[in-house]
Amino acid sequence: MKSNELEERLIDFAVQIIELMNEIPKSKAGKHLSGQLLRSGTSPALNYGEAQSAESMKDFIHKLQLVLKELRESFVNLRILYKAKLYKNKSTLIFALKENNELIAIMVRSIQTSQKNLRS
Repeated sequence: MKSNELEERLIDFAVQIIELMNEIPKSKAGKHLSGQLLRSGTSPALNYGEAQSAESMKDFIHKLQLVLKELRESFVNLRILYKAKLYKNKSTLIFALKENNELIAIMVRSIQTSQKNLRS
C-alpha cells in the first residue's frame, strides 16, 4: 500500500469515528467514551501526516508507533462500546471495528518493515 493510500484510509477512519460519535448515547459513559474515542480515533491520521515529514528513519518509526498506539486505544474503546451496547447502529460499529483492526495490522507491518530497513 502506498503512503498516500494509507493516509487516505486513516482519514476515512477518522471520519467514520466522527460520524459514530453522533450515534453514541449521551449518557455519562457514552460521553466519556466518545470523547476518548474522538481523540484516539482522529489522531492516527494526524500523526501519520506528521510522520511523512520525519527528520530521520528513527523519527519516522517513532511517529508510526504513536499511530499504532492510538489505533489500539481506539480498538479497545470500540470493543467497550460494542459490549456495553452503547450504539444505535450495530453495523456501523462493527464496520469501524473491522477497519480499525485492519489498520492496526497494516501499521504493525509498516513498523516492522521500517525497522528492518533501518538495520540494513
